[in-house]
Amino acid sequence: MPRKGKAKRKAAPKRVLRLLDLEHAKRSVLNTLGSPESSRAYAFAIDDFVEWYCSEPRLAFNKHVVLRYRLELESRSLAPSTINLRLAAVRRLAYEAADCGLLSPELAAGIQRVKGAKRLGVRLGNWLTADQCRRLLQAPDALTLKGRRDRAMLSILLGCGLRRAEVAKLQLHDLQQREDHWAIVDLVGKGRHIRTVPVPEWVKSTVDVWIDAAKIVDGRLFRSVSRFGATWGSGITEKVVWHIVKAYSKSCGFQKLAPHDCRRSCARLCHEAGGELEQIQFLLGHVSVQTTERYLGCKQRLRRAVNDNIGLDPCATSSAPEG
Repeated sequence: MPRKGKAKRKAAPKRVLRLLDLEHAKRSVLNTLGSPESSRAYAFAIDDFVEWYCSEPRLAFNKHVVLRYRLELESRSLAPSTINLRLAAVRRLAYEAADCGLLSPELAAGIQRVKGAKRLGVRLGNWLTADQCRRLLQAPDALTLKGRRDRAMLSILLGCGLRRAEVAKLQLHDLQQREDHWAIVDLVGKGRHIRTVPVPEWVKSTVDVWIDAAKIVDGRLFRSVSRFGATWGSGITEKVVWHIVKAYSKSCGFQKLAPHDCRRSCARLCHEAGGELEQIQFLLGHVSVQTTERYLGCKQRLRRAVNDNIGLDPCATSSAPEG
């Protein structure tokens, strides 16, 4: 009788992943992400981990190794939010590696249990007052095409609280009238969350000045402007928005102002004008109301602070009678 062939033994999942295995798992992670911003952030985080992992002598990809990586991140004095993003990417990498049969499910489960860095306190945000916002809006030269574009862009950042990526991708047909009010309808934001953003009349008027001057009839709302004062191309990048905000904030004397600070300023001004927290959350597109509260900075007041008048100034005249 012919001898029966032995059944092939299924290869056991690995404990040490090679560079090709890590690249395969990385592609699997990035394919599951819908947002380009998330893909870029996760790709950078995974590349950082892979570079560190491959520099060590044949380490097993397990919980203890990821804990060592967390200590490495903490030694770089990175912010807790940055560390937690890097660890989230590593956890996702382990999950996809196990799902592809490259890593033991037990090891992947151990990596999932690695805790992130604790966030102690809340970082102080950067907000503009209403007067400072008006100064920033008046900084561009409204007599030039570039100045009209920049003023319209700053108006949307400060008046509607959009992210710089959302401003760069904004389409002309996104501006529509709903309930007798102009709005940016069905805006796809971070994490593919869809929201509708009300557009104040003054913002719409500023945008109309740019649209008429640039003769835009469809496509992207904002275009590049040449040094000869003519539009070209089909749109702008996020970096253009960044440089515009930095240039005008510098001319106004505002230090370290970023496009996201315009979004924070919009939220705080809405709150100071009596806006409801829930409506501000809708405006900004936050999933968590706690995120909106951080944008408002309403947990700590620096103007008329609680410790301004506690009576400990040694130079002040004491009104209490001496004993």
